[in-house]
Amino acid sequence: MLSTHRPTRRNVIRALGSVTAATALGAGGVLASASSAAAAGDGFGLRIVGHDERDPRMWYYRFATDAIGWDPAVNVLLPDGYHSSGRSYPVLYLFHGGGTDQDFMTFDRMGIRAWTAGKPVIVVMPDGGHAGWYSNPVSSNTGARNWETFHIAQLIPWIDANFRTYAEYDGRAVSGFSMGGFGALKYAAKYYGHFASVSAHSGPASLRRDFGLVTHWANTSSAAVELGGGTVYGAPLWDEARVTADNPVQRIESYRDKRVFLVAGTSPDPVNWFDTVNETQVLAGQREVRAGLGAAGIPHEWHEVPGGHFVRPDLFQRDLDGIVARLRKA
Repeated sequence: MLSTHRPTRRNVIRALGSVTAATALGAGGVLASASSAAAAGDGFGLRIVGHDERDPRMWYYRFATDAIGWDPAVNVLLPDGYHSSGRSYPVLYLFHGGGTDQDFMTFDRMGIRAWTAGKPVIVVMPDGGHAGWYSNPVSSNTGARNWETFHIAQLIPWIDANFRTYAEYDGRAVSGFSMGGFGALKYAAKYYGHFASVSAHSGPASLRRDFGLVTHWANTSSAAVELGGGTVYGAPLWDEARVTADNPVQRIESYRDKRVFLVAGTSPDPVNWFDTVNETQVLAGQREVRAGLGAAGIPHEWHEVPGGHFVRPDLFQRDLDGIVARLRKA
């Protein structure tokens, strides 16, 4: 369906907000220059086991981490002129959807290099699991699958330590498609001080509507392809506190003072049950969130457009322009 705990190092990440644009916290907690990612090293629970920095823009890293039972990867897309500009840049964390064909390469295959040409922003595209749901699961029979810990407590400070970023609220945005859109909405709400802009492209925003259909799907899909029968939220009984903490509809006030951008399709393929169930839930959840944001007086941009469950390049590029406009300038 929706092509988607608590970290213990939140204070480390908050501390990064006080680091100047020219420096970042190194793995040992000392201030170190982040003038070039060529010196990228281990830290924050991540050990580099593979990398490729030959492309002038797209740099690749694979990590060993106790948070994940296999070695997840990340693509870091650098802006044009990064290596010679000496400037610091805002960062967009961009999350892929769910499915066995979805991973850190998803947006590169879609055309992210062309979409971001000339835009002064670093784009970080990490693995999130085929059905990881950007969460630390209640149970796993396949080893550690703590995606929330990996992204929030490890990857964000590692990026800030190794690239010229603004390690602060106004220096970060989060966006995603489908399961990744849910992850973006979830992280922006749970970690309020981390992201000044949040976007969901066909991302589910309501975990409890229709008797918790999205929550049930998160459990079912994660059990089947991610956790060997384990679940994100618990089954047959949910961990209700986790569902509430992760549910965008129940976190409306957490979107105040952020840029919010929402996209949903209005006409999924009627002969494709997967497309129909997905986007029907996305559209209904988006309208539920919109109602809450409107009642709370929280500004937001929303789009309901023809079609079903897929990324729309024109709206994605519109979103990118809005992200660059909202974040601190390079």
